[in-house]
Amino acid sequence: MSDHKTAIVTGAARGIGLATTHLFLAEGLSVAMVDRDAEELQRAADGLERVLPLPYDVSIPEQVDAIMAETIQHFGRIDCLVNNAGVADFGPIEDTSFARWRTVMETNLDGVFLCSQAAIPHLKKTRGAIVNIASISGLRASTLRVAYGTSKAAVIHLTQQQAAELGEYGIRANCVAPGPVRTKLAMAVHTPEIIDAYHDAIPLNRYGAEDEIAHVIAFLCSDKASYVTGQLISADGGFESTGIGLPAVRAKGDFA
Repeated sequence: MSDHKTAIVTGAARGIGLATTHLFLAEGLSVAMVDRDAEELQRAADGLERVLPLPYDVSIPEQVDAIMAETIQHFGRIDCLVNNAGVADFGPIEDTSFARWRTVMETNLDGVFLCSQAAIPHLKKTRGAIVNIASISGLRASTLRVAYGTSKAAVIHLTQQQAAELGEYGIRANCVAPGPVRTKLAMAVHTPEIIDAYHDAIPLNRYGAEDEIAHVIAFLCSDKASYVTGQLISADGGFESTGIGLPAVRAKGDFA
């Protein structure tokens, strides 16, 4: 078995997954980078040491098996699985066909289940960790997120199921629920009005950064979190904690 701890990060070609990959590498881990966008994945992996780019789809069982087999063949061990791959497809309930629903569920929920199941035998050997990436949308309902929000709520509960059953093998399972994060995609689709509204609603008055989410993920994968399992951390600037409050009231303290 290699001396380098190894992490599998899905959705690693960009955003939070790529930021997490860079942080793991800085901390001395090897990383199997998984993403179904083969071209973007290769660009992200170019120039990086101790990485294995794997252009696979986490919603396809046979490809998930290949992820595990090739990671073991290349690195010899799996210490941490970060289930970050996700599909964001927003739209009204009435316009959400079953096909759209399944497209979201296949990656956001099925992918987490499949990758975790396939990694368990290897994580038993290392007494490793699973970190599932949900979303604040799994904790607080919002318009246009019937499939996305439901998939992320299911991931939160799946994490607790994993923690309850896998703890006896020394495997820890935790969940991170990011709030609004300043990714290229978010900035491309969020209008100035949406950005201002988020700033008003978030106690820290700003979007999060990809690196800030990555640091939470890395902590949960590390020995520093050796007694932490079955937990949800909302890395959201306080958004979820004040979900029922009015920003104007919080700012003024005026209930009149």
